[in-house]
Amino acid sequence: MVPLLTTPLPVPHGFTTREGGVSQGPFASLNLSPATGDDPERVAENQRRVLEAFGHPPVAALKQVHGTQVHRVTGPGTWEGDGLLTQTPGLLLRVGVADCYPVLLYHPQGAVAALHAGWRGVVGGILPRALELLARLGLDPQEAHLALGPGIGGCCYQVGEEVAARFAEAGLSTFAQDPKAPGRYLLDLEGALLLQAQRWGIPRERIHRVGLCTRCTPTLFSHRRDRGRTGRMWGLVMLPPR
Repeated sequence: MVPLLTTPLPVPHGFTTREGGVSQGPFASLNLSPATGDDPERVAENQRRVLEAFGHPPVAALKQVHGTQVHRVTGPGTWEGDGLLTQTPGLLLRVGVADCYPVLLYHPQGAVAALHAGWRGVVGGILPRALELLARLGLDPQEAHLALGPGIGGCCYQVGEEVAARFAEAGLSTFAQDPKAPGRYLLDLEGALLLQAQRWGIPRERIHRVGLCTRCTPTLFSHRRDRGRTGRMWGLVMLPPR
């Protein structure tokens, strides 16, 4: 069985690691993206193993563009953007990551969402957009549950002045000067996501964190640590099948 990182989110969900697959070299072992240069047959087997853990359901996926588009979907397929939301039981939502944050939402009135949140998505408000979509569907965003998967932490995510300024302008001052690199900043993306969730009234007891930095954790893929030569992980969530 493929190991999955999970949280108290009360629906089928999980975050993959780099363990439990068949890929080799820099993609060892559970690389889930065929776009990395890995052997496609090995990637297909890795994907099969992950989907097996969820009972091989239909899958809604993304062609990710580091934006803020959140699609409401009712069946399987692939959409260009960085977020998916569904009210369809048994439809598995999937996002791919290797430093960006996979963010999963659950609403007890019957909705789930999966978001791909890099710095552009966070500062652009992909999480608020998903919560706005819940509101448009007549679901109170304050009742949502949130799960933040592993991503590059504020301990390791060095950015320049331009990125730090974007976060400051958005009222997300979750960064500090890097004491080892003048003119550079350490950016806490997870802290920014927590701040946005709290501004929307989601209480801390319904926000669940895996709390692992991808760059610091050898059992996770990290694009920055491995200088681009690495695999991809998935964040997955679905409403239970009827």
